[in-house]
Amino acid sequence: MNINATLIGQSIAFFLFVWFCMKFVWPPIMKALDDRRRTIADGLAAAEKGKRELELGEKKALETIKQAKQDAAEVIALAEKRAAEIADEAKEHAEAEADRIVIAARADIEQEVNRAKESLRAAVSELAVVGAARILEKEVDAKAHAKLLETVVKQL
Repeated sequence: MNINATLIGQSIAFFLFVWFCMKFVWPPIMKALDDRRRTIADGLAAAEKGKRELELGEKKALETIKQAKQDAAEVIALAEKRAAEIADEAKEHAEAEADRIVIAARADIEQEVNRAKESLRAAVSELAVVGAARILEKEVDAKAHAKLLETVVKQL
């Protein structure tokens, strides 16, 4: 066997093998590698996007919490203001009620004073009649002298 013919035969077989690999084996391998590279790149991009969205979500959550705290503070302030208004209204109502009670009590007192004066006048007129009867030593007729007694009561 000739070494040159073997070497040339092996070289031709090698080039045919390389050509076959380049034509039929290499493209699917490269396609698979490109697909894998794109999948990895897409995954990394999605991870970065997810990370950014997570950061944005955290910021939004913090802003929402901050806004909720502000809203709660406003609600509490409004509630405290309304409570103060209710207390003031109750105080005003109580003062008005107290004034009404005082006026009613004064009216009752005035009525009682007038009743007391009337009963005192009646008692004084009776004493005057009794005193006059003793002075005259005869009984004075209260019905006959009613006008005289009324003028005396009015003068008292």
